[in-house]
Amino acid sequence: MLDAWRLAVGTLTAVRVGHPSTVDRRTTGLAMLLAPLAVVPLGVLVGLLCWAGRELELAPLAVSAVAVGALAMGSRALHLDGLSDVADALTVSYDPRRSLDVMKGGTSGPAGSAALVLVLGVQVAALAAVLSSSRGPVVAAVLVCVSRAILVVTCARGVPAARSDGLAASYAGTVAPLAALLVWLVAGAAAYGVLDWAGYEWWRGPVVAAAALLVGAALTVRCVRRFGGVTGDVFGAAIEVTLAVLLLGAS
Repeated sequence: MLDAWRLAVGTLTAVRVGHPSTVDRRTTGLAMLLAPLAVVPLGVLVGLLCWAGRELELAPLAVSAVAVGALAMGSRALHLDGLSDVADALTVSYDPRRSLDVMKGGTSGPAGSAALVLVLGVQVAALAAVLSSSRGPVVAAVLVCVSRAILVVTCARGVPAARSDGLAASYAGTVAPLAALLVWLVAGAAAYGVLDWAGYEWWRGPVVAAAALLVGAALTVRCVRRFGGVTGDVFGAAIEVTLAVLLLGAS
């Protein structure tokens, strides 16, 4: 458990933790189950920035931009890099090998740049709207954590890795379907609980969580069909898109 916790925190955040003593497929699978808890420090960071900005009566759009930027820095911008690479790979060619080469190249093309602008734009604008609620900062903090639950889908058993090397090779197929279902039930309950507490309609939480799961799963399926499997970049892209859907639904 300690190795899985260190792996989850070290992979998903910039928080300094000790190296896991053992990294096998059981450890990586457990790390993905712990992903929403591992990013609690990032959720707290976003919540505090949103709260402080509102207390100082700063422009909500500017506050949300700072909060989204801080979240990106807290994850070393790895997820944004993944979003950009996946967008470029999906648009460059229908040849899986060519797409994987583009994804591995690391440069950002027109599609990657557009994806960053669009997804980050949705996140910032939606977060600004969420902050209009008196309990908006807490809603934002919880949804940041919920968004990482999409990793149990990208790493679910039956989802192959696109390459035999790389990050995804160690994580793909490590999460049992039942465990993935339980994680999303808990994530959905968390979304429901925080939105209900914040005064939203009773149906908003389940609908928002279901929409985020559907979009994240659809992106994963699309990538498997195009690339032959998932990569570390697909993990990052799924996280960013899922967060955008969650915030948009809560807006």
